[in-house]
Amino acid sequence: MEVLTHFHFLRPEWLLMAPALLLFERFLRAAQTDPNQFSGIIDSALLEHLRVQKPPIARLNPNSVLVVLMLLLTLVMAGPSWQQQPSPLAEDTAPLVIVIDVSESMATTDIAPSRLLRGIQKIRDLLKRVPDKRIGVIAYAGSAHTVLPLTSDHEITESFLAVMTPGIAPRAGKFPEYALPGIDRLLAQSYYRSSVLMVTDGLGARSPELLKSWCRDRDYQLIVYGFGDPSLSQSTVPLEREALMNLASSCNGKYYDATIDPGDVDAIAGALTDAFKIVDDEALPWRDNGYPLVFPMLALALLWFRRGWTRLWIWLLVPCLVTFSNLPLAQTHSDGAITATSTQNQLASSSRDISEPALDGFVALWLTPEQYGRVLLQLGYYKKAAQIFDNPIWRATARYYHQDFEQAASLFTRQDSDLAVFNEANARAHRRDYVGARTRYDLLLHRNPEFPGARANREFIHQIIEASNRLSESQTEEAGVGSETLDGDNDPQIGEGAETLAGEIEPRTQYSAEEIFASPETAALWMKNVQPDPANFLRSKFNSQLQERGVSEP
Repeated sequence: MEVLTHFHFLRPEWLLMAPALLLFERFLRAAQTDPNQFSGIIDSALLEHLRVQKPPIARLNPNSVLVVLMLLLTLVMAGPSWQQQPSPLAEDTAPLVIVIDVSESMATTDIAPSRLLRGIQKIRDLLKRVPDKRIGVIAYAGSAHTVLPLTSDHEITESFLAVMTPGIAPRAGKFPEYALPGIDRLLAQSYYRSSVLMVTDGLGARSPELLKSWCRDRDYQLIVYGFGDPSLSQSTVPLEREALMNLASSCNGKYYDATIDPGDVDAIAGALTDAFKIVDDEALPWRDNGYPLVFPMLALALLWFRRGWTRLWIWLLVPCLVTFSNLPLAQTHSDGAITATSTQNQLASSSRDISEPALDGFVALWLTPEQYGRVLLQLGYYKKAAQIFDNPIWRATARYYHQDFEQAASLFTRQDSDLAVFNEANARAHRRDYVGARTRYDLLLHRNPEFPGARANREFIHQIIEASNRLSESQTEEAGVGSETLDGDNDPQIGEGAETLAGEIEPRTQYSAEEIFASPETAALWMKNVQPDPANFLRSKFNSQLQERGVSEP
């Protein structure tokens, strides 16, 4: 509607040429098809036998193509326009909210160094291309949290992005819909069309439905930025490209894949909606958007190289083409980056390992992916069913039966329900992450104390942890002091005693505030040891936000 509001012609006088050209063409056709043009020259009795019945005129003929060419020529010469050229004195005030996924799947290393770290690097490159844009950041996993409000200080934005890790959110999961209220709060005072950049590798079970409903009531520009490999051969948690593309399409947005080169960043920077704070709108020139019509004109003109196309006076249009070819060049955005991205996507999709494509294609004619997956699940083809299902919960169920408990636990976090939490806890228990399983059982019992089987499973896992702790203590006493055992953050925790620091700990001297600042040496030493850590600050901030909402930390 905005295009129609500002649509006008820069040189409307050229539109007067259209009816004149059409009348001239009609006159020529009438002169060529007049049945009485030889009546005064040849006798009527003889003329009847000399006439040759013409074949039916084809739709694509020189006369019809010439009419289209003349209309296109008129439009090009009239100069259609609906937008002004950007002013170098304008300020870009259209805000951008970056919604970044910090769930466990973003730690996958199919894209070096990981999906999340690669996404942060790409965001940094994007900030350099939009130096004047106001940026807000929201992080989400099982809960969503505002990291930064709208700000033009990109250095602060980069400093907080640098400490983003998959474990920084207090709750596990993948629910981008929880970030929607935060987006509305950040953009509530914006008077310009805003943009939302979603950096993720997949969606939750109800995310597409809720996000589509949210997009219908808002005029935000949604850009979905996908990270990861869509093939199961390269990653245990593949990129949900099709689901993300459908989301972007339903919200009238755009989807981009992360690429090795900077083409994806250039394309996103060009796609962001720029709203300018103009000092004087009347002083800005309007952009001539008639130049793209030259290319279909040239394509139609190539038909005159065909044998039998006899309207040779088409060359009378050449002087007109030369006339507007001397006009100033139009400013257009290059789509080369998008083409490069599409090419890479085709190469990636061609390299996928698709088993039995003929059977899958035939079944797809009769069954939906969910129906086909249920059939495979009943027949015991769990791995194949996990590849077919679109719903993440059904994919998690198939992975669970296939005994791929790590990916099953990750997929179960994509639905915020009691049953999903219960199944996630069971999957963690099967992969010997007993501490994580007990934590999820505790969360479930806090939400629903009467959930069947949860309390019994929790007690059973608790006994395993206690036995592991006793075994760890006995091994520590036998090994002696001086040993330090640290497990990785993503490794399963069998017991709480696995992460211990054995040995004699040097006692620390504690000082009060008066004692610290009474001595310059003590104050200097204290200030030297103060290390501001944005990651700890964000964790504390996220936990406090979660507690204020009345949700316990898992």
